[in-house]
This record gives sequence, structure tokens and C-alpha cells, in this order.
Amino acid sequence: MSDIINIKSITEFTNILELPPPKHPLVSVFNLKDLPHIVDYNDIRYTSDLFMISLKDGITGTINYGRNSYDFSDGTMIFMKPNQVMSGAKEEIDPNSKGWILMFHPDLIRKSELGKTISSYGFFDYEVHEALHLSEEEQQTITELIRKIEKEYSQNIDKHSQKLIISNIELILDYCMRYYDRQFYVRTNLNQDHVSEFEQLLKEYFTSDKPSELGLPTVKYCGEQLNMSPNYLSDLLKKETGKNAKDHIYAFVVNKAKTNLLGTTHSVSEIAYNLGFDYPQHFSKLFKSKTGVTPVQYRSQN
Repeated sequence: MSDIINIKSITEFTNILELPPPKHPLVSVFNLKDLPHIVDYNDIRYTSDLFMISLKDGITGTINYGRNSYDFSDGTMIFMKPNQVMSGAKEEIDPNSKGWILMFHPDLIRKSELGKTISSYGFFDYEVHEALHLSEEEQQTITELIRKIEKEYSQNIDKHSQKLIISNIELILDYCMRYYDRQFYVRTNLNQDHVSEFEQLLKEYFTSDKPSELGLPTVKYCGEQLNMSPNYLSDLLKKETGKNAKDHIYAFVVNKAKTNLLGTTHSVSEIAYNLGFDYPQHFSKLFKSKTGVTPVQYRSQN
């Protein structure tokens, strides 16, 4: 495997692809039709110090991200935050492609409200196969905002420019939140299957030796078993059930603990260790936070 190429700036990106220098050092839009017709990423892994949002349209190829590879199709949006590693195979770009890549450096938004809230857009932590798929109308809405950003930094920069650029980036992210909600909604039957798979995973976990060996199941562990990123799993569960993955795990643990408290004579410490807690006091704290009473009080009251 080759070394990882780290792209520190938009200027570095333009140099690598032999493109004209950027008009703004911290934000740029690249239209796919203006990129080299064939880009070969074979055996190349890269990361960057930039946020990257792309609409894949009129492009064929495969992108590798995390543990998964993905053959993207028209209308696919992919989100990448700084320090994530990606790789890909050869890409061929249609000269009539309507796709684009938006890149911006964290310094652009660092002093803004978006700089404080961008971590709340969980799709930056989704796996590539959990990409957003847009309708024609949705593509048009997002692309109109992209054109506003492009126009804003291409004209004379003034004291309003940065604020307006950031506002349009935030609008793009908010629309993508809406579109992801729509995607979760229209896939509700598939998502219900995932909910059932998640619940079955927890049942099998706690009927095995895994709690003693591995401790409490983490959201990351559950996501890996279901081939999902932790954020996507939590968001899917939240949309379908109103509770995120961690809430589900804790609820399952508490219900299991209730059964053990009333159905066995095991001590609270034994029950805690059997459920995967390293320290009984952590178990007691969680139990009380979810039920309002300690394990000892629950057992005595019932």
C-alpha cells in the first residue's frame, strides 16, 4: 500500500491536478467537467485538511472510504471532513457532467457559528455506502447554492463576502439534513429491518461470553457488525425509534439487569460484571439514572 498523500490546502489540490490557482485560498468550487477527463487514483490513498462536499454526476468509477468501496451513481453526494482517508480507482468524467466538488478550509468558518456547529452534521462521519442520493429537484436546489458561493468569491471580495459564503455553505448542510431525513423516511421498511438486526445483535451479544470478554457493546462495535458507521446507525435508529444507538444499548442493559435482579440471587457486583461493566458503581449509576432507584432499591421494592 502506498503512502498517504496529505492535501493541506486548496492550492495544493490545484497543483496536483495541474489546474489554475484558486481565486480564494480558503474556499473553491470545482466543476467536474473542468477536471482532467480521466483521473487515475489507483494505489493512491489521500487525506486532506479540508472539508469536501461533492455531487457525483456524469462520472464513473469507484471510491474507497474506510472499510468499504462504492460505485457511485448520478445524483450521489459524498461528505468528507479533515483527516479522513480515501482512495479510489480510475475515474472517467463525462465532459457534460453537472457534478462539482466544494472544498473549504476549517479556517474559513473557525470564527463563525458554523465553526461551532459543523460537528452536529453527522453525515460527515457516514461511510461512503451511506451516501446521500438526490432527486433532480434536490440536485438543482443544492447546485444553485453552489453557484452563489462560486459567484461570491469570484467577484471583488468585500467585508460581506465571507459571511455570505458561510451562510450558503450552512444552507447546503441544512438542506442535506432534510434530504437525509427524506432518505431515511422512504427507506423505512429497510430501516426497520436494520432495527430488528440491531436488536438481535444485542440479544446475541448478551447471551454470549462477549460482555465478560469485551465489556459493554459500543456503538462502534454494533455499527461494524451491521456494516454501518456509528453515526449512521445512531441517526437511523433515532429516525425510526426516537432513541439513538447508545440509548438503545443502555435500555437493553437496564432491562437485562432488572431481569437478573429479580430472577437471580446474584449480587449487584456479579450482575454488573456479567453485563460487561468494569466497575459495579458505574452500573449502579447508570441503573439509577434510567430508573430513579439503585439496583438494591429496585430489588427490595419488587
